[in-house]
Amino acid sequence: MTDRSSLAILLAAGEGTRMRSALPKVMHPVAGLPMIGHVLKSASAAGIGRFAVVVGSGAEAVERFVGKAAPSSHIFVQTERRGTAHAVLAARDALADPADDVLVLYGDTPLVTPETIARLRAEIAAGAAVVVLGFRPADPTGYGRLIVEKGSLVAIREERDASPEERQIGLCNAGLMAFAGAGLLHLLASIGNDNAKREYYLTDAVGVAHAAGLPVVAIEADANEVAGVNTRVELAEVEAIWQTRARRRAMLAGVTLVAPETVFFSHDTLLEPDVTVEPNVVFGPAVTVESGAVIHAFSHLEGARVEAGAAVGPFARLRPGAKLGPQAKVGNFVEVKNAEIGAGAKVSHLTYIGDARVGAEANIGAGTVTCNYDGFDKALTVIGEGAFIGSNSALVAPVNIGDGAYVGSGSVITEDVAPDALALGRGRQVEKPGWAARFRAAKAATQRKRV
Repeated sequence: MTDRSSLAILLAAGEGTRMRSALPKVMHPVAGLPMIGHVLKSASAAGIGRFAVVVGSGAEAVERFVGKAAPSSHIFVQTERRGTAHAVLAARDALADPADDVLVLYGDTPLVTPETIARLRAEIAAGAAVVVLGFRPADPTGYGRLIVEKGSLVAIREERDASPEERQIGLCNAGLMAFAGAGLLHLLASIGNDNAKREYYLTDAVGVAHAAGLPVVAIEADANEVAGVNTRVELAEVEAIWQTRARRRAMLAGVTLVAPETVFFSHDTLLEPDVTVEPNVVFGPAVTVESGAVIHAFSHLEGARVEAGAAVGPFARLRPGAKLGPQAKVGNFVEVKNAEIGAGAKVSHLTYIGDARVGAEANIGAGTVTCNYDGFDKALTVIGEGAFIGSNSALVAPVNIGDGAYVGSGSVITEDVAPDALALGRGRQVEKPGWAARFRAAKAATQRKRV
């Protein structure tokens, strides 16, 4: 179907009222990506070439996001809420540019897959004028029923208008629809508003098309796939479904998840085969982990790259710009930000490495801190290959530690250290023989006088 022109109209005019939020509903994230972003990704993967996004008044956040996520899309504002058909007609200018198939999708239905969108398109390519996506909920109460006769969809019956027999139908309307582009504007113009709300319902296109003798069909999707979001409770439920899918995909692709239900992915997490992820790990946006790496328990990664065979954690935090080379180690209670850890280098525990480059096979002792911020600007620390940084050291940037250099434990380093040199930046140790015994005796005598 790549040779067929396509248009997707995304209805994103819903408010965040039931979400109890000032944020537009479709901008609430699932796996770190606004819901409407998931729909855009799925539609693009299904070969959709153009997008028209219909928003409500005051939806600047949606417009900004769509402008970045799909720069070629067009935004249309539905100033009045007069039904779903009215919302689609808000994008009339986009519809005037012919397309072979037109998809109507919803910005608050983020789990729809590219495969299902492709199936909708395929039915149009096969000759259908209208295609409706249906599903079978555990409890169909409240949903419109799809009335199918001899393989054709003849009507969508809202529950309040359905007969007792029709209410027994389990196939319900999911809302997503596809249309043959030719004649769609005429079809929409034929939809009336003879209903209690005096609104123009897109679902009425089914009856109009059927009456005109046009082929109308229904296809089915899993109920989870068409789950919509209107409340924070439903948002959490959709997040859980998405995470379950992502965990399954990862394991089938060769990733070991020791306790899958405790691992949380971002929408763009990339894990190569033979990665192992221990319990209670969170992946924020923009993380790539290469084959053979191990992410130990209770670690948090965001904007980071972990190369082949590296180890992270337990209890480690990789912030944006962190890059671990092959076989590198970042251990427990270590934080890395905007820093490269070279191949085989070790930052084993209780350390902060920020705005730094750590050379291959370097060893960073416990309690080391790169002092990278002076309250105004960030500065770089460079630690050479094979360097050894003793425990409890502070490296005050900008500073360079040469290849093979040693920094003595407890040092504060403010100047560059030459390769293979030993740098000490601490006060000289002074010992006073017998002082401790005299101190204890004096204290004891004081205590006796008080008694």
